[in-house]
Amino acid sequence: HTAAGATRRRFFLHDATGRSSKVPTARQVAALVLETCAYIAGLIDGEGTITLTREHRSESRRLVVSIANTELALLDFVRRAVGAGRVTRKRVTSDAHTPSFAYRITSRQAVALLQQILPHLRSCKARRAQLAVARYVAVTPRNGRYTAELRAERCRFEEEFLGLCSRGNP
Repeated sequence: HTAAGATRRRFFLHDATGRSSKVPTARQVAALVLETCAYIAGLIDGEGTITLTREHRSESRRLVVSIANTELALLDFVRRAVGAGRVTRKRVTSDAHTPSFAYRITSRQAVALLQQILPHLRSCKARRAQLAVARYVAVTPRNGRYTAELRAERCRFEEEFLGLCSRGNP
């Protein structure tokens, strides 16, 4: 429990045997060394996604940075280095498929990560990262309450963001 009596959010981390353990989520992204920034940027360029997605139909899209991989140790390294996010097991739909995992960090924590790795991104994802770093916080009120003007600006941001890296717009 925190001083205010509220419980901290927790996420599941799967070990090599597939068992999960609860590990508290840090509120702030760690300061990364140059080599780690470059490594994580390479993972995102190759195996990752920078997007806006909804958890529920009624809410606004939130920024999500994710990396999918079959190497749990690699994703656990990213989570430990960043100090935030979660690693989850992806659903296996066939015995022929290798078990895989996903690292995911959202919202303002994702912006903080992108600020550090942006100089190292090389794919079209760099344009999405630049836009997210420049405008996401400004068009996303923490309380979720939008004025008509802010809602219109948020819609313009989402259209521009989702138009980057889309098919036909590499």
